[in-house]
Amino acid sequence: MSHNLLQLNRRRFLAVSAVMLGSLAVRGRPLLAAAPAHFTHGVASGDPLQDRVILWTRVLPGSGQPESIELEWQVASDQRFSNIVANGLASTGPERDFTLKIDATGLEPGQSYFYRFNAQGVSSPIGRTRTLPAAGVEQARLAVVSCSNFPQGYFNVYREIAARDCDAVVHLGDYIYEYADGGYANPLMLEKGRHVQPIHEIVSIEDYRMRYGLYRSDADLQAVHQAHPFICVWDDHEITNNTFKDGAENHNADQGEGDFGGRRLTAIQAFYEWMPIREQSNIEQGIIYRSFDLGDLASLIMMDTRLVGRDEQLTHDMNIDVIRSQLADDSRSLIGAQQESWLAAQLRNSAEAGIPWQIIGQQVIMGRKNIPQVANEEFAPEVRDAVAGSRYGMLRERAQLGLPLNFDAWDGYPANRERVLDMFREHGNNVVVLAGDTHSSWAFDLHDAEGDAIAVEFGTPSVSSPGFENFMPLPEAQLVEAFMSASPEMRYMRGLGRGWMELDITREKVSTGFFYVSTVIEQEYAVEAAAPLESYAGEHMIRPA
Repeated sequence: MSHNLLQLNRRRFLAVSAVMLGSLAVRGRPLLAAAPAHFTHGVASGDPLQDRVILWTRVLPGSGQPESIELEWQVASDQRFSNIVANGLASTGPERDFTLKIDATGLEPGQSYFYRFNAQGVSSPIGRTRTLPAAGVEQARLAVVSCSNFPQGYFNVYREIAARDCDAVVHLGDYIYEYADGGYANPLMLEKGRHVQPIHEIVSIEDYRMRYGLYRSDADLQAVHQAHPFICVWDDHEITNNTFKDGAENHNADQGEGDFGGRRLTAIQAFYEWMPIREQSNIEQGIIYRSFDLGDLASLIMMDTRLVGRDEQLTHDMNIDVIRSQLADDSRSLIGAQQESWLAAQLRNSAEAGIPWQIIGQQVIMGRKNIPQVANEEFAPEVRDAVAGSRYGMLRERAQLGLPLNFDAWDGYPANRERVLDMFREHGNNVVVLAGDTHSSWAFDLHDAEGDAIAVEFGTPSVSSPGFENFMPLPEAQLVEAFMSASPEMRYMRGLGRGWMELDITREKVSTGFFYVSTVIEQEYAVEAAAPLESYAGEHMIRPA
């Protein structure tokens, strides 16, 4: 066949695909050639247990028709697939955006496996995954990430984690962002062509699917999914900014965005389709809190502090008497009564089983974080006027009234926090809280209302979203000093820098390392490791390594 005829056939195939599947079906990745099937977004795995793991892929039929396509999946103990330990047939189609999830069972605990999919004689990339260990394990490692904003920078953090060793990657939310092109984006990255699709704010099911597809077309994100199983929860931007159970700050029905309940269901549907998560409820319930046992070493208890039980957030521009009344209201909740009962049971079951560590994976900072007092003259002269008129300038006035920095975190729900701390003290052995959301690095000793040490908390930096660069434009050392002085529970902070955390868990201690990439504006980078922080069993406090 001549080159010209090959080119004509390729163009004809692409034209048919665009018409039949729709121009959005490829989700950020063009179909490069005619083929019986197209694996458009690599592979992923998630929610590992001792005997099973979720396997994910996405495949388009080569016919160009919006029709179902059958696949074979295989799990092997070796990369050559000479020893296949599990396999089966499944199908997907347009009703799930051509995504497929398999709960591959019958596996052995604590083992690495390779997996792949085959459709119409076409094979997917080969992924590597790992089951959770059985009782008797002496060490485990988790990588912890959050807040990956596509137009804010390259996903260098994901690329680095893909090359490192861990049992699982814990993603604490803001896996995608909902904004329109140019909204909450770094102009330097826009100049490099890192734009979002669709170009408007995502609202419909097609919008959410397309945005996930764009993110998942990123080579570094594909690499980390291909290398490690993920354990995920959502935060607000998987739906829209500052979401609570009945609405969101960034949802505007009067601007054509429709009913929030419909948007919420749409966002959950797309999340379930595109993420390697084990679905334990329907989209109406949207329950993603669940737990995992790393043998008898640690229980990883994943919570939802965003969607299922959260009452509407307070804001600093509200009347001060209203704020104080709401903060004193014992009925206000961040997680809801049903999840509170579930959490207590998980803690109790873990402790009674003799598991030394209860690791709480959730979205927002639990430690008490007060507003730092920085006078205008402490800022560089060229930014003083901007700071005085900024959000920080307003918050500084509120600090005189004893208000916390962030009502969107546990500080905005103090009664619920005290109930949870009581659970930690009553039911837990040694509790370590994980948090994302803030784009900065934190460590806190957590105390109850009487000042007793209850637990510790570590907050991960962001993959690419900016930290305090615009909110409080101070040198890092000055920023840290201001926050540490304002917040007695705080033991570590870094306000600038994109990166991730790694938790090394043994029976004696949890050691938490903070790692930072030197840039997300370029794809060449260096990695800096901060001195690790340790929490020893029985101490409920953080100490330097």
